[in-house]
Amino acid sequence: MYDWHEIGALDAIPRLGARVVKTPRGDVAVFRTADDQVFALRDRCPHKGGPLSQGIVHGRRITCPLHNWVLELDSGEAVAPDVGCATSYPLRLENGRIWLGLNNGTNVSADARESA
Repeated sequence: MYDWHEIGALDAIPRLGARVVKTPRGDVAVFRTADDQVFALRDRCPHKGGPLSQGIVHGRRITCPLHNWVLELDSGEAVAPDVGCATSYPLRLENGRIWLGLNNGTNVSADARESA
């Protein structure tokens, strides 16, 4: 089961862009695609730990800014020939607001909600 946290408005994230949500377990990158789909991954590439939130969104994928690894936004899985996975998180979009699902007992910081 998840605790759902409102993290901000869809319009606060540019199309093909990302925002970072701070949690006690690490940063979560929230991505918006060109067709307004939203996805959330741990903001750390499984290859060398690069900040995925600073990568390039294309289609339903993100390219890491450090070494050009490509990950699927819906699963966090690396695209072949690379192998690895970034943790993915559930999101809900309700009335233009984004809700992040975290394991019970995990909270987001107040400043994270304002930045998304």
